[in-house]
Amino acid sequence: MRRTITCLLIASSALALTACLPFGVANTGVVSSRHSGTPVPLPPGRPPAPRAEHTPLSRFPLLRPGDRGPQVQEVHRRLDRLGFGPGEARDEYHPALRAAVWAFQKANGLPPADQIDPRTWRALSRPARLKPLVSYGEPTRVEIDLRRQLLTAWKDGRPELVSHISTGNGEHYCKKGNCGVAVTPTGDFRAWFRTPGWTSGPLGDQFYTIYFNEGIGFHGSERVPRHPASHGCIRVPLHNAKALYDMTPTGTAVYVRRPEAPAPRGAQSPAR
Repeated sequence: MRRTITCLLIASSALALTACLPFGVANTGVVSSRHSGTPVPLPPGRPPAPRAEHTPLSRFPLLRPGDRGPQVQEVHRRLDRLGFGPGEARDEYHPALRAAVWAFQKANGLPPADQIDPRTWRALSRPARLKPLVSYGEPTRVEIDLRRQLLTAWKDGRPELVSHISTGNGEHYCKKGNCGVAVTPTGDFRAWFRTPGWTSGPLGDQFYTIYFNEGIGFHGSERVPRHPASHGCIRVPLHNAKALYDMTPTGTAVYVRRPEAPAPRGAQSPAR
């Protein structure tokens, strides 16, 4: 199906350029990002010029948390359709949407960033296909990628929810008499115990927890940074915790892996 590219004219005191959105954003005639200056209406009777399919990366609008407008709404709709759980539908670039953008960027080989930059726009237009973490995985399962800090819940062989996570930071800890090393072990497991709603433990509060490896599980948390930061459990953004709980009944297969990073482009394999 041929894409429709809608162009907005962005004007500032020193520069005017045309920004082409990669998928069906309505032409409102106003630039809505708070980083683009005072909203400027499009000149009447001057339709946007047609653009080539491969628009220069510098021509896409930069969006950051707090921005509002149709571009933000379109990003939300796109991530929701792709299964990245962007939270409540609003016209604001809110924290839940930011976590979904991080997950999408990581799933597409991009570093997670607090902005929707040109490379992210391009990936949103042509997203990478999610590949299973294990080749023998059951059709309904949860996969946890420790390298990318990414969780994927599969249902009937299809990715149903992809979420940003934060796992064990590998450090020694002692908290309220509980000491250990903050490691999230790899392996094949099954969900064995579930606790709905909020629960409190010696290491902190947890929201909709699913245990799969003795006392290690995945749960919603108010603090899910872009780096490993937990005591060993898998922290999930709060807005994804209930949905993940509902799609992971007792007995669901859980696979935890730390895959090797892909070789840089152009790198040669070692001689045998």
